[in-house]
Order: sequence, then structure tokens, then C-alpha cells
Amino acid sequence: MQGAQKIHNHHATMTTTKDPQEKGAPKVEQERNGLMKRLRRSASATEHNLTSLRNRKSTQNLFDQHGNPIDLRQYRKVLDKDENGNGAKARYRRTQSVTRAEEISTKEEKQRRAQPGRPIHRPRDSLFSWSSGFTNFTGLVNWGFLLLCIGGLRLGLENLLKYGVRINPLDWFFFISGRNEGEGHNALILSLYSMVHISLCLAVEKGLAMEIIAEGLGIFIQIVNIIVLVCLPVVIIHLKGHAFSLMGASTVCFFYSILFLKIWSYVQTNMWCRQTYYQKNPRERRPSITLAELKNGHLDGGDDDEAIPKLVQYPDNLSYRDLLYFLCAPTLCYELNFPRTSRVRKRFLLKRLLEVIIGVHVVMALFQQWIIPSVRNSLIPFSNMDVALATERLLKLALPNHLVWLCFFYLMFHSFLNAVGELLNFADRNFYCDWWNANNIDTFWRTWNMPVHRWCVRHLYIPVVQMGYSSRQASTIVFLFSAFFHEYLVSVPLQTYKIWAFMGMMGQIPLSAVSKYIERRLGPRMGNIIVWASIILGQPLCIMMYYHDYVVTHYQNSLNGTEYES
Repeated sequence: MQGAQKIHNHHATMTTTKDPQEKGAPKVEQERNGLMKRLRRSASATEHNLTSLRNRKSTQNLFDQHGNPIDLRQYRKVLDKDENGNGAKARYRRTQSVTRAEEISTKEEKQRRAQPGRPIHRPRDSLFSWSSGFTNFTGLVNWGFLLLCIGGLRLGLENLLKYGVRINPLDWFFFISGRNEGEGHNALILSLYSMVHISLCLAVEKGLAMEIIAEGLGIFIQIVNIIVLVCLPVVIIHLKGHAFSLMGASTVCFFYSILFLKIWSYVQTNMWCRQTYYQKNPRERRPSITLAELKNGHLDGGDDDEAIPKLVQYPDNLSYRDLLYFLCAPTLCYELNFPRTSRVRKRFLLKRLLEVIIGVHVVMALFQQWIIPSVRNSLIPFSNMDVALATERLLKLALPNHLVWLCFFYLMFHSFLNAVGELLNFADRNFYCDWWNANNIDTFWRTWNMPVHRWCVRHLYIPVVQMGYSSRQASTIVFLFSAFFHEYLVSVPLQTYKIWAFMGMMGQIPLSAVSKYIERRLGPRMGNIIVWASIILGQPLCIMMYYHDYVVTHYQNSLNGTEYES
């Protein structure tokens, strides 16, 4: 009985106990009611609600029914409390002012519609106003595209009427093969000589792995090897330039540039693996799993681990087979285990090969029919510094040059690299991103050439930042590196050592800042327009400058008597 009585008393205590805030709430309410009663009895008071009393700063002309002034400071604590007696003040925010016509109240709109005069007007903004929210301009895009096609067709007809049909596939064959230029097969011999540098690189890596060669000496040999590799074409073409055709020299420089980047990546990646290998803490490598195995879910159960190919570990990767696969793969960054596909898609491969064949013919036809006459006609105005005529030639060259550049992009980064990747079962096909949507120059350079971008980030930008340099300094070094190779690929084959390509790339740094500023102030669309303008106008200007310097350097005596064609 006593236990039951205790439980009953405890239950009664729990049910009658109230929250401390609930105790204070009636008291606050009584004080408020008392204040409001005094105000209602006052003949001079106009504020009969708590909101207006809180906002009132003066007690002037505020008296009770006996004529005594009411001091609100005595009731400030009461006024500052909310309905529950808490001391938090209610926060008031200013309502944003609006100017849009459709912000008429719903009640007023209903009253207007109920009128017998059959009203048809309602609050609406014009479609070209930003406040309208209208975004469907597909028709205007089609209109602009149609005008562009008409303008291009007009220029094409003008070119045909003026120069006739200049397309000759035999000239393409002679140009590509270098039959009418150079002596012998020097470009092929110089390309095959690169196996010496490749073999030396592999031999040094094996010596470092077996600890036959000291680490410092091995790294020094590799650095000298890649420096000689990139400088060799410059020396050979400069000394025996007459023995190389323009196409042959360009191919050699492009091939040695790619080889330079690949061997750099190969050496640096093996150095990272060697450091962890000696520390007895090998880093985890990404599994090389085929796409078919991923789709079949072979990674789910532990019983299927036998189906997963074993990963290649350092130093088992140091072989000619592994190195040659990397040199042929459509990537610049070396890995011990690349992602692989399970089979070769024959239909996909056939489509890409057809695109390569057709694309090469389209590019050569546009170049021979359209670009060569425009570039030749720009020589005299550019030499005489006739700004008006040079600008007209620049704009006339911009369209065919841009078409060739777009065709080259699709031909190289989609058709050719996908074909090579399909043949080698290389699964990473992210060769480009949506650079056409870039809102600033910086985004464009990070998205249009993904193999080079990944190489620069992995092997140049991150190591420089890890050395203690700032991100801005690291970005400047990356642009310097890129500017050097742009100049290398143009000046060495032409044997015209200028700095226009180098300055053009370094000019991307301030242009990037300008495009970002325009993007912030005027919106992403204007930033994208700046990107397209730099692509469309920058390249033909560079072509005109190099053609002028090339002709002046190599054909100075033939310029006399040259006439300008409009």
C-alpha cells in the first residue's frame, strides 16, 4: 500500500509540475493587459497594439485617464518579451521593393475579372525584358545559324568564281609525302632514331630498380635524355632544313613533342613507385578492370576475385611491351595499370576510321581552295601595314580557318584518338570536355585538350605547388611551358624563329583575367562570347603573321613585282 501511495504521489507530482516558462507566461500577460487597459482609457493614446508600442521611441503626448504621462521605459521589459515570456525580440526585415507588373494582389485581380466588360489585359512583361523569365530563343538561334550558312555560302561562291576549282588530290599526296620537297626520307629516319632515347630511358629505369645506378645519377641521365630528345629536331632541321619537307619537319616536331611528354611522365611515375617501393609501403593502384566485368558485377562477391586480373606492380612494369603500349596509347600520363575494354567494337572502329579518311580530305580541300588564296592575298597589306585592308583579310580568313580548326578538332580528338583507343582496348576516352560552353579563357584551356591538361596538372602544376610556389605562379609556369611548345611546333618546321605563338599563349594570362571579369560583371554569356572571339580571330592573325615572316625570310627576292589581289 505504501508503495502504491508513493507511486500515486509521484505521478501526481509529475502531472502538476509545469515548465518555468509557463509560470512566467501568465504574469507577462497580466502586465500587458494592464498596460493596454491604461492606454484604452487614455484619450491621447493612438497606439493600442504591442507592435506600435515597441517601435515608439518617445512618450510625448501619451497620458493615462488621469492626465499622468505613461513612461514606456517601465514597460520595456514587458514589451521586449514574446508571447511565451522569452526575452527575444521579434526581428523585422524590410520588404524588398518590386517593380514587376504582375505583383498585383490576387484580390484585385479577381475583382477585375468579375467585371462585366470582359477584360482581356493582365500584368505581363515584354519577352525581351529580363523580368519576363522568357528563355526560349530557339527560333533566333536558327535564324542566326541560317544567316551564318548564307554568309559562308556567299564567301564560298565568291572563292569559286574568283579562283576556280583549286582542289587537286595529287597535290595533297605530294604535300603529305614530301615528294617535291626535301631529300630522301630524313623525317622517317629521325623518327626511327627516337628508339635510342626510348631504349636509354628503359635501361636507366631498370638500373634504378635493381639499384645498379644511384638515384641522383639516374635522374640526371633521364633529364639529359629528354632535353636532348626535344632539342634534337631543332638542331637537325636548322642544319639540314633543305633536306626536310614542311610536312616532314612538322611531323617530326609533333612526334618528338609527344615523346618528350610521355617519357617525362614515364620517368616521374616510376620515380613515385620507386619511392614507395623502397619504403616498403607500396601505394594502392587503381584496378585494371574491363567494362564487361564491371557490368556483370564481378566486384560484388569475394568468390569472384579470381576473375579480376592481377595488377602489375613495380618493377614488373619495366619492359618494352609495357613502354611501347604506353607510347602508342592515346594518353600522355603513364600508369602501371590502364583501364581496359574487353573487346574491339568493329562497327565503332570502322566509323571512326571512315571519319578520319573523310575528315583529312575535307581539311585538305578547305585548305587548298580557301585558306591558301586568302593567306597569299594578305601578304602585301600586312607588309605595308595597311590596317583597313589587313583587317579585311583577317576577317575573310577567319571563317575558313575556323572551319578547318573545328574539323581538325573533331578529326583528332574524337575520330583518331577513339580509333586508336579502340584498337588498343584503352577505356578512358575522355579526350575533351564541353569547351564550347566555357565562360572564360581559363575554363577553355582546361577542357578542350584533356590529355595535355591532365599531364600539366599531374606532372607540372601539382609538383610546382608542392615545392612551395603559389597556384598563380604554378599556372604561369604551366603557360610558359605550353607557350614554348606552341612556338616549337610552329617556328622549327617553318625555320622562322619568331615569338608570335609564344606571345599569343602568354597573352592568354591577362585575357583570362579579362574574361573572368566580364563573366562576373556581364554574365556567363558575354564571357563565352569573349572565348569564341579569341578563337575565331586569334588564330588567323597568327597565321598571317607567320606567313608574312616565312615569305620574307625565305622568298625575299621573289617579292618584287608581287601585286595585290582584292
